[in-house]
Amino acid sequence: MERAKDLREIVHIIKKRMLLILGITAFFTIAASALSFYVLKPVYQAETSIIVSKPATEDTTQTYNDVLMYQNMVKTYSEIAKSKSVAKLASAKLNNKYSALDIMKASSISPETSTQILTISVRNGSPQDAKAIVEALSDSFIEESAVVFPNGGLVEIMDAPELPQTPVMPNKKLNIAIGLFLGLMVSGCLVFLLEYLDRSVKTEGDVAKYLKNVPVLGIIPKEAKK
Repeated sequence: MERAKDLREIVHIIKKRMLLILGITAFFTIAASALSFYVLKPVYQAETSIIVSKPATEDTTQTYNDVLMYQNMVKTYSEIAKSKSVAKLASAKLNNKYSALDIMKASSISPETSTQILTISVRNGSPQDAKAIVEALSDSFIEESAVVFPNGGLVEIMDAPELPQTPVMPNKKLNIAIGLFLGLMVSGCLVFLLEYLDRSVKTEGDVAKYLKNVPVLGIIPKEAKK
């Protein structure tokens, strides 16, 4: 019974402050939409997959131990791909449009777990530049790995990068949903804070609430509007 009474009070508070809740929620939602559509610049991602395998020899069979060895080699190759020397080579291939540091910041190199595959991805505000950078980086990596790790595996591009068609950032739907959620959270907290700070007596229930053990002798009715 007491729980039902508390629930009714919560519903009453929400109804009473509904305009405030709707206003704050709408503000946060509109702000998130404006940021996503007009402020935040789109970011595109291009990626390529590189496989490390057994070099072509007379013996074309590949044992389980060979697979494990090349899977472990992928970790070494990922460090080579992250190196500054590879980034410098890529920068030179791009006619120094982007510095080695810019390329290192924009790129992500990750070995796929329990595989012989290495993924290189690049993010940039231009889809054309994202594709060009990842191509230059992958080519430079293959060249550099042959120099610094000549006795390693055969490094080849498995999936060539494609021109990205849609941006990966910002995620407009997610940002709007976050704005809506934040609006509801902030407005809800503010409404209950205002209600907590409001100590004015408006109803018979308020009298009973604030003046415990004091009986209500009478109620002055509101004057009817003429």
